[in-house]
Amino acid sequence: MLPTPGEAYYIAEWVIRLIMLAIVPLRRSPTAAASWLLLIFFLPVPGLILFLAIGSPRFPRWRAARFERLRPFFAIVTAKLQQAAPTDTSDITELAERLGYLPAVGGNHIELLTDYDGMIDGLVADIDGARDHVRILAYIFADDATGRTVITALGRAVRRGVTCHVLIDPVGSYRWIRNTLRLLEAEGVHVRAALPFRLLRGRTRRDMRNHRKLFIVDGRVGYSGSQNIVARDFRPGVTNRELVVRVTGPLVAAMSAVFVADWFLETETMLADMVDIPESRGPSALQVLPSGADYPKGGFSTLLTWQIGQAESEIVLVTPYLIPDEGLLGALRTAVLRGVDVRIIVSAVADQWLVRLAQESFYTELLARGIHIHRYRDFLLHAKSVRIDRRLGIVGSSNVDIRSFQLNEEVSLLLFDQHALDELQTIQRDYINGSDEVSLEAWRERGRLRKLAENVARLVSPLL
Repeated sequence: MLPTPGEAYYIAEWVIRLIMLAIVPLRRSPTAAASWLLLIFFLPVPGLILFLAIGSPRFPRWRAARFERLRPFFAIVTAKLQQAAPTDTSDITELAERLGYLPAVGGNHIELLTDYDGMIDGLVADIDGARDHVRILAYIFADDATGRTVITALGRAVRRGVTCHVLIDPVGSYRWIRNTLRLLEAEGVHVRAALPFRLLRGRTRRDMRNHRKLFIVDGRVGYSGSQNIVARDFRPGVTNRELVVRVTGPLVAAMSAVFVADWFLETETMLADMVDIPESRGPSALQVLPSGADYPKGGFSTLLTWQIGQAESEIVLVTPYLIPDEGLLGALRTAVLRGVDVRIIVSAVADQWLVRLAQESFYTELLARGIHIHRYRDFLLHAKSVRIDRRLGIVGSSNVDIRSFQLNEEVSLLLFDQHALDELQTIQRDYINGSDEVSLEAWRERGRLRKLAENVARLVSPLL
C-alpha cells in the first residue's frame, strides 16, 4: 500500500534530517553546523533548499583551480615589491605574507580619511587626473547621486582614453545593481558582477560575498577601508561614519594585485599592466592582507587572534558587527588576565537588528571578563579598525564576525609606523569620546524578552 501524500512528506522530512545529520558537520564548522542542523530539524525541506543554495563555505573546484593559476603572478609581484621597496620584516609581516601572498613594503604616504563626502570628492578628483587606468571594486555601488558622481567621472576618464574596470558585488548592491551596471556600460566602463549567483553550471555560493573596497587610479593612488560608493544616509534614519586609507607609493601595486586577481577569477583575463611598481612617496611601511575562501589559511582572523594573544598593554577594536568565534573570545579573555586594557567600540545605531541582537548576546560575557564596550552615538559607525599596543594598526573592510572570518572576501591594510598608529589612535579616541560605555550592572537589568531574543539570534548567528 502506497503512503498518502502526507505520510510521504513526513517520511521525506525524516530522510532529510538523517542524511543532513551526516553531511552538514563535514561541510561547516561545529558552531555553524549546529545552527544549520537546528534549522533543518525544524524546517527540513526549506532548510535543505537553503543549504543547497548557500550552505557550503567553499568555492567550487573550478574557482580554486583558477586561483592556483594566480600563484606565479603573486610571486612576480612580491619579488618586484621586495626589490623596489624593501622594508624590515617581523613576525607579523612574515605571517601576513604567508596568509595573503603579498609582502610589507616601505616608501608609502598615507592619509586616514574620516570625511565621508570628502573621500568621494577626493576619489573623483583622482579619477579626473587619471591618465592610464582606473580600477574599482565595491561591495555597494549605487546609482544614487553619490554613485552617479563617480560614474560620470569614470565616463569622463573613458573619453580621455583611460581604461576603467569595475567589479560590484550583486548582493551588496542588489537595490541598484541593474541600473548601475547599465549606467557604467553606457559610459564605456568594463564592468562585472563579483561572485554572481548561478543555479547550475559554474555557480558560486551566494552566501559568499566580495566585501572588499578597493579604488585604484593609474596604479599610483589607492583607497581602501570601509566606505562604499553610495550616499552616507542611504538607509532612512541612518548616517554612516567610515574610515578609509588613501595610499600613494609602492604599496599601491599590492592593492592592484588584489584587484587583478579578483578580475581574473571572474573573467579569466589578466590586466596588462599588472606589476607596475610606483616610486616611493613617503616613510610609511604598509602591507596588504587579502582574506576569504580564496585565501584559505584564515587571513584576517588568524592574524588578529594571534596578535591579541601577543598584546602587552592595549587593544582597541572598532567594528559595527561583533560576533566573535571561540578562538577570538579566548584570546580576549586571556589578554585581560595578562593586564591588557581591551576596548571594543561598536555602534549604538543599528542597521541590521538580528545581527545586533546576536552581537549583544556576547556583552555580558565580555563585560564580566573586564572588557570595556563603548557604544558610538548618533551615527552608524561602519568603520573597521584595530590597534594593538604601539606596533600594529589595521584598517580595512573586515568586521569582527563569523561572516567576515569565514565567508566574505575582505582586504585589510596593516599599519606599522608610529605616525600612522598615532593618527589611528586619535581617531579611535574620538570614537570613544562620542560613545557611552556599557556598564555590566546596567546591562544585566535589561528585560527577559530582550535576553531571549538575543539568545535566539545567537543560535542563528553563524548563518548571518
